Amino acid sequence: MAGSEVKHDYHLVDPSPWPIVGSISAFVMAIGAVAYMNAQGLLGLSGPWVLIIGAIMVLFTMVGWWREVIKEAEHGGFHTPVVQLHLRYGMVLFIASEVMFFLAWFWAYFNAFLFSDRGLEGFEHWPPAGVETFDPWDLPFLNTLILLTSGTTVTWAHHALQTGDRKGAINGLWLTVILGAAFTCVQIYEYTHAAFSFSGNIYGATFFMATGFHGFHVLVGTIFLSVCLARLYAGHFKPDHHFGFEAAAWYWHFVDVVWLFLFVCIYIWGGGPLAAAPAD
Repeated sequence: MAGSEVKHDYHLVDPSPWPIVGSISAFVMAIGAVAYMNAQGLLGLSGPWVLIIGAIMVLFTMVGWWREVIKEAEHGGFHTPVVQLHLRYGMVLFIASEVMFFLAWFWAYFNAFLFSDRGLEGFEHWPPAGVETFDPWDLPFLNTLILLTSGTTVTWAHHALQTGDRKGAINGLWLTVILGAAFTCVQIYEYTHAAFSFSGNIYGATFFMATGFHGFHVLVGTIFLSVCLARLYAGHFKPDHHFGFEAAAWYWHFVDVVWLFLFVCIYIWGGGPLAAAPAD
C-alpha cells in the first residue's frame, strides 16, 4: 500500500480499476473505428462520435494510470533498482514490438517496389505510372535534419540530468519538444501538398501508412517528452532515478532511426531515378 514501508525489492501493486477501464475504452474506440470506416452508427451515435468517445476514454485511462505510476515512483518508494530493471526490460520489449510493427509496413512497401517487374497490371515499374513523388531533398530532407538535431538535444538533456544540471536538462528538453512539433507541422504541410492520394495505387497506400504511422509516433513521442518536461519543472527526476525520462529518450531515438530508414528507402531509393541525387 502507498506510504507503507517496503520490505522487499519487488512492487506488488494494489488493486486498480485502470486495466478494466482501459480495456473497455480500447474496445469502444475499436468499435467506433470499424463503424466509422463502414459509415455505420452504434447505439444511436454515428461512427465518428463513437470513435471520439473511445479515444477520450483511452486518454483518460492513460492520464489516470500513469499519474498513479508517477506517484509510486516519486512518493511511494516502490521503484527500487530491481523494479527499475524490470521496467527497462518492458520498455526494450515494447520498442522491439514497435520494430516489428514498422517491419510490416516496410515489407508491404518492398513487396511492391522490388517486384515491380513481375508483369502484373499496375506493377510494371516503380513508382507506378502517373505518380509524382516528393523531392527527397526538399521537405523530407528538412525533416531529417530536424529529427537528427532533436536526437542530439534529447541526448544533451539526458546527459545534463545525469550530471545534476537540471537547467541544462530543461533547456535541452524544450528544444527537443519544439523540434518534434516542427517535424509534425512540416509533415502536415507535406501531406497537404502531395500529388498522390492514399487510394488508387499501391505507392500511395504504402507511403502514407509507413510515414503516417511514423508521424503518429513522433506526435506520441513529443507528448511523452512534454510530460517529462513538466515533471522536470516539478522536480521529479534525479541523476540516479529518472527512468521515465530515459524511456522517453529511448523511444525518441527509435523514432529517429525509423525515419532514417523511411527517408533512404521510400523517399530516395523508392522515389524514382530523379530522386537519386539532389538537383544542381
